[in-house]
Amino acid sequence: MAQIKIYYEPETELLTVFWQPPRKNQIATELGNGVILIKDETTGEPIGMELLSYRPRDNRLDAVSVEIGGLAGIY
Repeated sequence: MAQIKIYYEPETELLTVFWQPPRKNQIATELGNGVILIKDETTGEPIGMELLSYRPRDNRLDAVSVEIGGLAGIY
């Protein structure tokens, strides 16, 4: 089972989520609206994301989609 690590820094309003371990060779791509995708530089595989200017109850996280075995649900 995968572990998701979530880090929140209230002083800088930065929320970071990793669903894979951080890498020494990771790169970041801004997707817009303060959302940053973190990828493995070698494989291009997404390993995490950051939300800039995050505050609790941020509407960018109004739903989380989870896919397990090809089935998708919103929680």
